[in-house]
Amino acid sequence: MRILVFGAGSLGSLVGGLLARTHDVTLVGRDPHMRRVREDGLRIEGAIEAHTRPRALTDGTGERADVAIVTTKAGDTDAAARVLATGRYDTVVSLQNGLTEERLLAALDTRILAGTATYGARLVAPGRVECTGVGEVTVGALSGGQEPAAERVASAFRAAGITAASAADMPRRRFRKLAVNAGINGPTALADVDNAAVAAGPASEVAREAACEVAAVARAEGVDLSNGDALAALERVADATAANHSSMRQDRAAERSTEVDAIYGAAIDRGETHGVETPTCRTIAALVRAWERERGLRPTDAAGRGPSHR
Repeated sequence: MRILVFGAGSLGSLVGGLLARTHDVTLVGRDPHMRRVREDGLRIEGAIEAHTRPRALTDGTGERADVAIVTTKAGDTDAAARVLATGRYDTVVSLQNGLTEERLLAALDTRILAGTATYGARLVAPGRVECTGVGEVTVGALSGGQEPAAERVASAFRAAGITAASAADMPRRRFRKLAVNAGINGPTALADVDNAAVAAGPASEVAREAACEVAAVARAEGVDLSNGDALAALERVADATAANHSSMRQDRAAERSTEVDAIYGAAIDRGETHGVETPTCRTIAALVRAWERERGLRPTDAAGRGPSHR
């Protein structure tokens, strides 16, 4: 299968590198990482070890593939969609944080699948990515139900040795992923702690409250996600990735903009639409946005809140 991975940072490089063991894979990312992959291939270390040689580009304009997998930061979704629109893909799959699939659906005239990925990844150096934890990739129809294309994509992942499945309950899985991200990312970034800290200790209460607020928003949107299910998922992921640095903690360490709007902004905005209060998500978002603004990482409106991501 011909596969293009758009946004080959840590997760994109890990997934794309593993897929390249079996498939014809093109990575689209930034130099110097892409340059090193072109010169020496991609080295995967940690829980999985491999050395593959996917094609590596810095410009994905006009490309063609059976499947495009989007792994950019959520804030780069619109830019990614504009580039993907110049090419031709039978299916586009999002493995991003946040609720980005609707934006891809609005911009692209092709089949869009929702996805989740619980593999841990860290970009160690140009041409090198570390797998910090083996998880699962799940894909399915954005609106739920059986989708033959999702099983074809999952089968392609499995053929490359990646644990993967297709699912009929993606609306629930999307919000469960958002609940886990809300519980882990902000608290670990602000406290500068590993993921294990949200399972027990002072950070756990904040993490649990944030996850439950997302579950309440999901229910207001007609998605069956109980607080217990959201909390069980949070605990499961925190345990499985106990020693990991969350993506937002990695962004904080590198002093780059975070996905605060895609994670907490999405919960806050959708909560406002349905009259659901999200005080913990609001507090976390305000603190992360303040940190970004202080470092010049955040364009702000008059209120200092930044652009809306509703």
